[in-house]
Amino acid sequence: MAGFGHGTRGNPRSRGRRWSRTGPDSATLGIVGLVCAVAGFFALGIVLGPAAIVCGWLAMGRSWAGPRPVPALVAVVLGAIDTLLALVWLSGTAGNGLL
Repeated sequence: MAGFGHGTRGNPRSRGRRWSRTGPDSATLGIVGLVCAVAGFFALGIVLGPAAIVCGWLAMGRSWAGPRPVPALVAVVLGAIDTLLALVWLSGTAGNGLL
C-alpha cells in the first residue's frame, strides 16, 4: 500500500493547480463572446453586449498585458460598441415617451 494516503504526492501535474480544469478555456470564452457581440447587434443588445465584454475579458486572462487572442479582443470591442448603441437607443425611446 505504497500510495495509500498520498494521492497527489507522486503526481507532478496536480502541483500548483489553483482552479478546476472543468471550466471553459480562453479560446471557448473568446468565441462565445464574439458570438454574443455579433448577435447583440440584432437582438437584446443591452444583455448580450455586457455578456460579450465579460466573456472577452475573461478570455484575455483579465489583463491587457501580453499577447491577446484576437476573438477575445474583438468580443470586448464589439461588446462595448453594442452596449453603447443599446444605451443610446434606450435613452432615445425614453425621451419620446415610448418607454
